[in-house]
This record gives sequence, C-alpha cells and structure tokens, in this order.
Amino acid sequence: MKMGADAIWITEAEVVRLMDLKDAIVALEAALREEARGEAHNMTKTLLQYGKNNLHAIGGKLGNLVGTKTWTHTQGGTCPLLLLWSAEDGSLVAVIEAFALGNLRTGGISGVAASWMAREDASVMAIVGAGKQALAQVGAMLAVRPIERLRIHSPREDSRIAFAAKARAEFGIVTEVCASVNDACKGAQIVTLVTRAAQPFLTAAMLEKGAHLNAVGAIAPDREEFAQDVFARATLVAVDNLPGVQQLSREFMTRYASSGWEEVMPLSGLIASGRKRTARDDVSLFKAMGMGISDLALGVELLKRAREGGAGRVVPQPEKQKPRLARAKSAV
Repeated sequence: MKMGADAIWITEAEVVRLMDLKDAIVALEAALREEARGEAHNMTKTLLQYGKNNLHAIGGKLGNLVGTKTWTHTQGGTCPLLLLWSAEDGSLVAVIEAFALGNLRTGGISGVAASWMAREDASVMAIVGAGKQALAQVGAMLAVRPIERLRIHSPREDSRIAFAAKARAEFGIVTEVCASVNDACKGAQIVTLVTRAAQPFLTAAMLEKGAHLNAVGAIAPDREEFAQDVFARATLVAVDNLPGVQQLSREFMTRYASSGWEEVMPLSGLIASGRKRTARDDVSLFKAMGMGISDLALGVELLKRAREGGAGRVVPQPEKQKPRLARAKSAV
C-alpha cells in the first residue's frame, strides 16, 4: 500500500457497500490472531465523562498502519471518525466515517466470540435492547450459528415490537416479543445484552444451562447489565481487551479487582489456545468494551477494498511536520 500519496475519505454509505458482517468477522478473527502473535497492538481505551455525555478514544497498530477512532456520545447523537496513518512515515492514509463501522465491529466481535464459545447447535437467541447496535448483534449470531428464533425484550413495548418487525423483515427468522428479561431468556442458548443500563437486570437464574452471554452494552463505569452471580456460573470468561475491562467495566472490576484476573482470557488468547466450549461448560461469558485493533481490522480491510474499487474521496495530504527542538529566546 503506497504511503505518502493523498489520503482518502470513506463515507458511511461506502462502508456499508464495501463490507458486511461475515466479512467483518473474518477480518476481526485474523486481527486477533495477529494480536496473539504480538504483531498487533492496542491503545487502551480512554474515556471522559461529562454530564450525561462521554468522549471516547481508542486506537492501535495493525500491519504498517496505526489509527485512532474517536467520538463523543451525546443526547443529540454521535459522529465517530477513524483516522489511519502510516506507521512508517506518519502520513495520513484515510479518514473513515465510523458509525456503520462501529456496528460492524461490535456485532462482528460478538460473532467471533460466539463462534468459539457458544453451543454449535444454538438455535434460539435472546436480545435485551433494541437500539442502533441491536440489529448487527442479531446478524452476527446468524452468521456463526443456526439461529431460528429471536426472543426480544426492551423496556418500551413499542421499541420491542418495532424491532421484532425489523429483524423479521431483515433476516426472515421467527421473532417473539417478551415482556421481561426472564421471559426473553427462556430456552435461549445465546443471550445478548446491548443496553445503556445503569443497574444490573440479568441474573444467573435467568440463563439456561450451557447458555452463552454476550455483554456488550455497558462500556462505562456508571453502567452495569448483569448481576455478580453470573460469574459464579461462568466456566469460560473472555473479553475483547483486558486493560479496557480492568479500567472501565464495573461488572468485572467488582468481581476481579481484589481477587485477581487469572480467570479472564482476552479473546485473542482464547483463539490462539484453541479453547472452545466443552460438554463440561455451563455459562460462557464474553464482555466487549471496544478496542482499537477491532476498528483497525475493519478500517484496513475497508481501505484495501476502497483502493481496489475506486471508492473514497481524495483529500489533500496535510503538510507533514518534522519534530524540532524548541529554541528558547535569549533573555535580554
């Protein structure tokens, strides 16, 4: 990939056209394998909370590119951007509008986790939360498991009804609206939590024996989706990025901060070890906070496809500055 040329700007519409969830899952697993070999590196997520809003920044290095994704989540919406630079000469390579990319990344990483941790025959999925991330979460499970029925709960009845219709139209599966979290989890081999809850709403007793839990909604210390008793049943626990979970997940900090983190595996380590669900496992738990390698994995693949297909708008290469030592003015 030629560096130093003009950078390109890849829009949301182009992201959607260039990549689907199956592509994202393949790219993400490949990047996780690189991380396990020490060939990809994360910048631990940074978070600033101000009022009800959050400013986020994540990044990392993958191949000959480095990048950061940054966004602020406000009551009025968000506008995330992924910036890619050459790791060798510092030139700007791409600016990628990253809302759809974020959905692909968050859904895709859950798909990678479920492909390793969920039962092979999982056919019933429960989802709690019907927001902007929810549809990608369902699509990712369908990409890796033979899901036939989707059970849906959201606090607002109109939201869960609307989401049931959307998922049925998008995927052609049977959808069932549930009045409670407990009802949604009945018979489900995969349960996904994708909410902004401030207090835990899912307990261990709600989960079927052998269920896999994707907990991907609570990504700040003031949020929590599942109760501590879930850990007592979890025989397989993995996270996308351990330092991020150690700093920002209230659920995991409460459980492991004082006892040690030996039971928690990064997903890259789980894949590298070949550890999959066995007949002896009960609940498997995957926690995703968002990590830079995931965004870079999709960004690098999108850049490649955009270059090959003539997508993206050329933006002038900013003038590159070489580091200089500041010269102090002589005192008169």
